[in-house]
This record gives sequence, structure tokens and C-alpha cells, in this order.
Amino acid sequence: MRDAGAVTALVRDLQPDAVIHFAEQRSAPFSMIDLPHASMTQVNNLVGTLNLLFALRDHAPQAHLIKLGTMGEYGTPNIDIEEGFIVIKHNGREDRLPFPMQPGSFYHLSKLHDSHNIQFACRIWGLRATDLHQGVVYGNQTDEVAMHPGLATRFDYDAIWGTVLNRFCVQAALGLPLTIYGKGGQTRGFLDIRDTVACVRLALENPAAEGEYRVFNQFTEQFSVKALAEKVREGRAAHGLQTSIVHLPNPRVEREEHYYNAKHQKLLDLGLQPHYLGETLIESVIESVERHASRVDPVELEQPNVDWRRGGTAGWGKTERAAPMPSEPRPVVVLSSSRKPRQPSSASTSTRLAQRR
Repeated sequence: MRDAGAVTALVRDLQPDAVIHFAEQRSAPFSMIDLPHASMTQVNNLVGTLNLLFALRDHAPQAHLIKLGTMGEYGTPNIDIEEGFIVIKHNGREDRLPFPMQPGSFYHLSKLHDSHNIQFACRIWGLRATDLHQGVVYGNQTDEVAMHPGLATRFDYDAIWGTVLNRFCVQAALGLPLTIYGKGGQTRGFLDIRDTVACVRLALENPAAEGEYRVFNQFTEQFSVKALAEKVREGRAAHGLQTSIVHLPNPRVEREEHYYNAKHQKLLDLGLQPHYLGETLIESVIESVERHASRVDPVELEQPNVDWRRGGTAGWGKTERAAPMPSEPRPVVVLSSSRKPRQPSSASTSTRLAQRR
């Protein structure tokens, strides 16, 4: 995406009716490690999107751009979060303006800058775009993925690429405490991976008008981190398994208890049929982790290794220096639903991708 010539040639030769743009660095912790990681995030995301916008202007101005944004652009304001725009009355005058944003990382800032650039291109050049402000995704199966094991998706659980529910499910599968960063009142929008696919399809089938920049808040439910941990613990308790919850110092700078009410009506109006989070799905994810337990790196479940104030911690630096050295096998004991402990795995520790980038 940072190769303007390649992007331009692709758009010119294919003449697309629509472009679905997911090609960005996607991790907030990655962007907070140090200057090179923050710079890579912003250059990759902003320049890549700019290259695409200019290519669309010059060679496919009628194409519909569907861009994956993030709910993290909004932050956690003490008012309801609208879908992209808000009507403001001030000193007797009224206007519809972009919703005030409070991003929480250099990654989220890059997504916000993208949103501004795309909105500008629609306003000035007459392009059409849908910005999908997506919440936190959970689950690892769609109908298509289930057709063959070779179609299995990624399942990230570490502190750099993973999501909180994935981490909780891995910890529960290994019989480890569920780790909450801070008080646990941090509330976000969540959606099933099947709904992610459905939302993109709905945006594709119902394109924006010429010159229109629109925002869909793409999530189906809101949960606090603490409430998610309780759901996982309750799911395990239903099988006679005890799971504890521990609180760790929060590496992020964020409100840990706050008001949060985000609107998400537009995709429902287009026909989205949500899959809501339940114990069945949580248990299916945990069972999937148990089947692949030998591939879990327990080191990734320890203290987070990126701090918002200081960047990569000592643990990160140590891992960077030790990266070329082969690691010793780390045994993993997994407790199944029958309470019978499995034998320690002899599989070597999985490659710690995030630590070696």
C-alpha cells in the first residue's frame, strides 16, 4: 500500500466497483512501543490510504471505498456516541459536524487521520466511502471457515495482537487466573466475527452516494472488561470448573470507570442479524484452545510488555535481545472439562511474533 505506483496500477487495471480496505497496522500496543513502531504505524496507515485515495480519484472515481475504522477513534466521552457525526447548536446556530474524537494510542490516531483524509476526499473529489468503526471482534469461526481446517483464521491472545476475550478464553482453558488490567470498568463495543463479515457485505450491497462519506458503528453489544471476565468464569463454573480473576496494574492511560453508550443503528437498519455473545460461544472458543494447547505460549499471558507511558518494558527489551537464541520447551498443563489434567506438552514454545518485529 505504501508503493503508490503499485496501488495506482492495480486500481487502473482492475477498474473496481468497490474496494474493501483492511491493509493497515492494526495494534494499539504495537504503536506505543517506541518511536520506530509509532512511526511505522502512522506512515503505513496514512500513506497507504492516501495512495489509494489518489488512485481512486484518477482511475476509479465511482468506486465505493469501504474502509475498516475503529470505535477507538471516539474514546470514552461522557455523552452518547453518535455514528460519525453530531448536530451541534452553538450561539444560536446549528451544524452537523464530525463527532469529537479522543483516540487512545498512536494507532487510533492513525485511524482518525485516515477518517479525516477520506472525508476530505469525498467532499473535495466526490468520492464515495463507508467508514466502518468496528468494535472488538471475538470468535474464530464463520460458516465458510468451518468448511475445511485449512481455512482456520488467526487466534491472537498476546498483549500486542490479542483481544481481551481471546486472552480470557486461553487463560480459562489453561486453568490460569483471568487477568484484568486496572479496575475493569473499561467498556467497549463487541461483535462476533460472523457479524464482521455480514457488516462488510451490507456496506458493499448498499453503497454510499457520490460525494458521501458515511460512518457505521460496527458492533452489536457493549461490555465492560469485568463483565466479560465474569461471563467466562460463569461458563467454566457451569462445567464444575473454578476460575479466579485477578487485577493487574493497567499499562494503558485510559478511564477505568466511565459512561459509555454508543449508537449502532445504521447496520441494523440495513438488515444485520446479530449473533450475541453467550456461554455456548465462549465454551466453543475454550474447547478450540484446549485442542491446540501445545501451541500456546504461556509467557504471552504474563504481565503486559508495553506501557503507554514508557513504551516497551524491560521484558520487551529482554525478549528483543534474546530473539535470535532458540528457546527451551515450556511445559503446558491443560485442565479439560473432566478435571483430569493432561500431560505436559513437549512442543516447543511458539514463535513470539509480536516480540520480534
